[in-house]
Amino acid sequence: MKRPVLTICLLLMLVTRSVVPAAAQSTPFDNDLRRLSEILGALHYLRNLCGANEGQKWRNQMQALIDAEAPGGNRRAQMILSFNRGYRSFKQSYRTCTPPAETAIKRYLEEGAKISREITARYGN
Repeated sequence: MKRPVLTICLLLMLVTRSVVPAAAQSTPFDNDLRRLSEILGALHYLRNLCGANEGQKWRNQMQALIDAEAPGGNRRAQMILSFNRGYRSFKQSYRTCTPPAETAIKRYLEEGAKISREITARYGN
């Protein structure tokens, strides 16, 4: 599972550093960023639940995404709400690491990497 994690991290850095000017109020890929934020929240909860010993890695990735996008007002709030929704939805459902939780992790790692690649391909320089 290390390769998808690395892929997401690297692609996030590419996306957030090259796609949107800091002053932008809205982007054509805001829905994708909100989905990616939700995935990061879910991974923050699930990876720790399943013993990945990553500490604040996914929260830090979310913070890096927010810092790079420099969204203000509603845009920033929506990204944070999405992260929290991803985290809380799994916290309500999973108290221990189960095979379905591990499947969710795998799917979210794949989906997060796909979203990152697509944003980079469509909007990157």
